[in-house]
Amino acid sequence: MLGDPRQLEQPIQGSHPDGVDVSSLDHILGQHATVPADRGLFLAETWRLHPLICAFNSEMFYESRLHPRPGLENQAIRSEGRLRAAGLRYLLVSHDGNQSSSPEEADRVRDLVDEILRTGTTWIDRAGEERPLGLDDILVIAPYNAQVAEIQERIRGARVGTVDKFQGQEAPIVIYSMTTSSHSDAPRGMEFLYSANRLNVATSRAKCICLVVASPRLFEAECRTPRQMQLANAFCRYLELATVI
Repeated sequence: MLGDPRQLEQPIQGSHPDGVDVSSLDHILGQHATVPADRGLFLAETWRLHPLICAFNSEMFYESRLHPRPGLENQAIRSEGRLRAAGLRYLLVSHDGNQSSSPEEADRVRDLVDEILRTGTTWIDRAGEERPLGLDDILVIAPYNAQVAEIQERIRGARVGTVDKFQGQEAPIVIYSMTTSSHSDAPRGMEFLYSANRLNVATSRAKCICLVVASPRLFEAECRTPRQMQLANAFCRYLELATVI
């Protein structure tokens, strides 16, 4: 068996007794996030993530066992705009009552993409080669199809989609529009919006810069159970490590 249980699961339909509604890999892992040495082989190197992004994903999702390949530290964005260098970024957008779509965030994402493209932004890959950065080098991700449509209306020809659509893809810059105004506004609840697997997939698409666009109230979730605390923890850690733009 080969796979990554920290990525998105396959949709499941039907009812299952407790304990048999998970994959074979999940059964083998048990309470571990990565496979123990006596049960299998963990592929411990990423060929994509800049070390500043890898450090977050490794700590939160892979028991600090994931490390970047040599040379990935060379990856960088050069720009006169707000997005430059490498690492985690956060763009605060205040709004109220938004559930599955946010025109406010869509407008800010449009403005940011326009800024990236008109400021002579270039991309340096792990081999040290530099070239102009274009629209195809930016992934824009949202949790809900309604927000995907909002952004597509504003940025024609951009690579815009849900987390599910972009699993397995990559780009120098990833922009993740969280959309919902607060944890209580989330239409599918915290389990969907704050899913650790979904956050892992979204952030790990980025080779060089990952930008989360979100309402500040998403980081102030009123957790009532240990499970909810666990879900919110990764987002709060992201905010601790990210640079606000």
